[in-house]
Amino acid sequence: MASKTLTFSVRPRGKPLHKLPEELSLSSASSSSDLYTQLASSTKTSIHRLRITKGSDGSFIPNTSSRPVSDTGLRDGSSIYVKDLGPQISWRLVYVLEYLGPLLIHPLLYFILPSSSSPSFLQTLSCTFITLHFLKRELETLFLHRFSSATMPLFNLFKNSAHYWLLAGLNIAYWTYSSSSPAAGDSNPWITWPSVALYVVGELGNLNTHLVLRSLRSSGGNERGIPHGFGFGLVTCPNYMFETLAWIGICGLTWSLASVLFATVAVGQMAIWAQKREVRYRREFGGKYQKKRSVMLPGLW
Repeated sequence: MASKTLTFSVRPRGKPLHKLPEELSLSSASSSSDLYTQLASSTKTSIHRLRITKGSDGSFIPNTSSRPVSDTGLRDGSSIYVKDLGPQISWRLVYVLEYLGPLLIHPLLYFILPSSSSPSFLQTLSCTFITLHFLKRELETLFLHRFSSATMPLFNLFKNSAHYWLLAGLNIAYWTYSSSSPAAGDSNPWITWPSVALYVVGELGNLNTHLVLRSLRSSGGNERGIPHGFGFGLVTCPNYMFETLAWIGICGLTWSLASVLFATVAVGQMAIWAQKREVRYRREFGGKYQKKRSVMLPGLW
């Protein structure tokens, strides 16, 4: 079937964009990414700052080269709304910077805080495991993760960094490595070694899940697939389940309410993400996807 020219009415949403055209014409065979490219060129704005929605129902039009613009529901004469999302920063850089905080803070305070005596076995174990946890995250960010979106709003850098630099970094490190910390005392092997086991299982399980998720997306692509493998038969997001196990292990080593606070906040946020992913899987894959009773913690959530 021969392609035809589609003309769209263009409207700003929120703050008007400089030189935003009132109309835009594309071939029906063009991809939705061509729509973004043309509007970015007209407004002299980074393509990553633009968000395009349909005027008919307000639904989002993704920036992808794999979807023809005619498949988005747009027709000749349709209206589209264009929003400037403001300054952006790459997802990868945000992750690197937010994890850098605890990765640097924990070894630093480990050597500075215990002034009256050398660090205890539990303090050394805590510092080693927390540092390895965030080093793993940095390496995954640099070499493993494939992001469906290139950027996020710059403001998220400060919000996310506060969560990791303050809660996971300064707060946990201070209350774990000070000479008055419960972790400065003798360890209880009945608590210490099960905590070590939970940490190791959690970190390895989390890494395995990330490898599975990576295999579902091509380099530079934003396609999605149905994940299978270890943990996916139990919950929607086994990476969050294993992350929770690792932090339970860390809490058992640090004997710190600061660790419990960070873990509680992190688990609460992951629970929200896991629920959203289950909803998205059901919507995108329909009958092909086996619905899960639990999204993150078997039998609990």
